[in-house]
Amino acid sequence: MKSVVFAYHNMGLAGLRALERAGYEIICIFSHEDDPDENCWFDSVQNWAVERSIPVYCPVDVNQPEWICRIAALRPEMIFSFYYRRMLSERILDLPPKGAYNLHGSILPAYRGRCPVNWVLVNGETKTGVTLHHMVKKADAGDIVGQRPVSIETTDTAVILYRKLCDAAGELLDEVLPLMKAGKAPRIPQDITKGNYYGGRKPEDGRIDWRWSSERIYNLIRAVTAPYPGAFCLLPNGSKLFIWWATQSEQEAEDVGNTPGDVQVEEKRVLVQAGQGKIRLLDVEIDDKRMTGDELIQYFKDREGMSLS
Repeated sequence: MKSVVFAYHNMGLAGLRALERAGYEIICIFSHEDDPDENCWFDSVQNWAVERSIPVYCPVDVNQPEWICRIAALRPEMIFSFYYRRMLSERILDLPPKGAYNLHGSILPAYRGRCPVNWVLVNGETKTGVTLHHMVKKADAGDIVGQRPVSIETTDTAVILYRKLCDAAGELLDEVLPLMKAGKAPRIPQDITKGNYYGGRKPEDGRIDWRWSSERIYNLIRAVTAPYPGAFCLLPNGSKLFIWWATQSEQEAEDVGNTPGDVQVEEKRVLVQAGQGKIRLLDVEIDDKRMTGDELIQYFKDREGMSLS
């Protein structure tokens, strides 16, 4: 099955490897150049393609006429998109006679759009998954080929959950790719009115509001901790305090302060009052300096009564 693949990130590699296992002929790969301003913690689709002598291109805009003509000249039977960061035009989607398919990191129609891994954690979900679906003009709205659920643990961070989803994607594709090749794959219409859509996230979206509940703050912290930009608040002097890891305090009845953001150090713990409950700081960064353990405790002990904003 001759296929043109649009792929990036580890999910892109999960998809490519599944196509390889299923015996699909990958005739060309489109990917992205790594952004020098981004923390590129993931593996390289470009390197994977070069190792297999598969042509790989990274155009800024693949929807330009010259690229559409080049893809058309390849006469692909199928097109796949695995975490490619650009929407593909209808002119591209209409090229393959056996369809164009996208792998999305949620159980559609829930969490259509951008950054589903981060959003499900921000919102405290307990389950998510991956979906392979037909690509149409509207984002993540096409008929569903297959889905694989994934449970979310309370200690999962975005990168842990992302790895789970990559594994689930491989399992899903191993199941449906042979059916697709044989023309026997399911095609289940989506009802997007029963789902929701989320946009992209910016570093500023990681700012903590201490009036929130401790549960909501904890969910934000684990949703954007490294390798993502991180959750943060401000110190009284205006410096940013990044919280790379924290937990909800086990002793909810303990009086840490009447005002959200108040800090108290006791029994080798640094606690911050939230709107409801408390957050225990475990790994923070201030002015490019990471602090954990005794160093973190001493920093806040020397500043007893500090209030975060």
